[in-house]
Amino acid sequence: MQDLTHYVDGARVAGTSGRFADVFNPATGEVQARTPLASAAEVDRAVEIAAAAQPAWAETNPQRRARVMMKFVELLNRDMDKLAEAISREHGKTFPDAKGDVQRGLEVVEFCIGAPHLLKGEYTDNAGRGIDMYSMRQPLGVCAGITPFNFPAMIPMWMFAPALACGNAFILKPSERDPSCPLMLAELMEEAGLPKGLLQVVNGDKEAVDALLDHEVVQSIGFVGSTPIAQYIYSRGCAAGKRVQCFGGAKNHMIVMPDADMDQAADALVGAGYGAAGERCMAISVAVPVGDEAADRLIEKLVPRIEKLKVGPYTAGDDVDYGPVVTAAAKEKILGLVQSGVDQGAELVVDGRNFSLQGYEDGFFVGPHLFDRVTPDMDIYRQEIFGPVLSTVRAGSYEEALGLAMDHEYGNGTAIFTRDGDTARDFANRVNIGMVGVNVPIPVPLAYHSFGGWKKSGFGDLNQHGTDSFKFYTRTKTVTARWPSGIKEGGEFNFRAMD
Repeated sequence: MQDLTHYVDGARVAGTSGRFADVFNPATGEVQARTPLASAAEVDRAVEIAAAAQPAWAETNPQRRARVMMKFVELLNRDMDKLAEAISREHGKTFPDAKGDVQRGLEVVEFCIGAPHLLKGEYTDNAGRGIDMYSMRQPLGVCAGITPFNFPAMIPMWMFAPALACGNAFILKPSERDPSCPLMLAELMEEAGLPKGLLQVVNGDKEAVDALLDHEVVQSIGFVGSTPIAQYIYSRGCAAGKRVQCFGGAKNHMIVMPDADMDQAADALVGAGYGAAGERCMAISVAVPVGDEAADRLIEKLVPRIEKLKVGPYTAGDDVDYGPVVTAAAKEKILGLVQSGVDQGAELVVDGRNFSLQGYEDGFFVGPHLFDRVTPDMDIYRQEIFGPVLSTVRAGSYEEALGLAMDHEYGNGTAIFTRDGDTARDFANRVNIGMVGVNVPIPVPLAYHSFGGWKKSGFGDLNQHGTDSFKFYTRTKTVTARWPSGIKEGGEFNFRAMD
């Protein structure tokens, strides 16, 4: 069994705390590695090195920093399969899903190549008599990110790529469940030309997180994970005077109007609800057909599609629709919530509780589930399941369907499927949710727009990637300048004032 490492000062280094977390093979249930859990002293050391390296990087002009990003993109494409294999091995997601994880992070890096333009300030000539005024965007210093298990490539790159492009140093605390890919990304960044010490990977648990939150040198914290931890990190980080952005849980609704193309809607729900075993914050977990006739037609379309889903290990190749969930605890939680749905009166139309895969009986596989006639008071509706479970809540009208999405405490993503432009426009304008899809089930914006939810899905006033990321990782400084010694004297310009 392999012991993994941290990545500090340009090298992989063994942990010194004596504490480790098991890294499982989700397909077999076996422990395949251990990752070290950093002490506060190890975090302090990483921050000290980052703080020493950052000033010279900040003085490097944005175009040269962008060239490092350009080279990094080249290396990501070169090593795409290696990175994806590392993700699949520890996370369990299929190989195509894992490649998509890397690709969506890569697209943010491509956006960051535009740093010279994105970091430009503003200038006003002669704002007052003989007075010029201008602003500049300057890096924060040492920044940190705490990232989840479900996207071990994409979300770290969403954070460290813009932070580094802006001239900061970055400490990454990835999930201890699948830490190999983040370590590989750090190595590739330095191969691309990033000076050592600017991107450090420190594995750990709450001790490492608290050390980052309390460290006076760390200027910003980014987080993606569950809402309770997002609230904790946001409040503690803000109390320490840091700039903080935190993204939490989700319960994403897809409204299906009676005029929708039901085949298209069913295909979208299967992909959005069961892809990656439902372990996505943008997964559709609630279908809301409007009217019983539309609901019956939708269920009729969904059942055969769901029953045909193939569940298996990533090593089975393209013949698998989704793989295992990440841990035994995750599997237990999902099945517990499924049982609560049955106990509370929901109709379990497709029952995946007894799913077993020959040869992988100890793996963390969960069969697909479909509920109908779910009501808003049920646990499976109120809680984020984070598994291959789709709940159907029947709405009597468009207004009732809209209200379901608006009244839920989470506000990450939502979608509507309809042929009616007026209905779609009204929904997009009124719904109080951060990301909206119109006949698009998972409305994750591309890299040049920003990603972020509302309500208890997001904390902080700036989103991830897009121009928001460059605002988050910089401070604006405004200068008002007057040069009276440069005024003409006796009709001649005083060139000595310019020496």
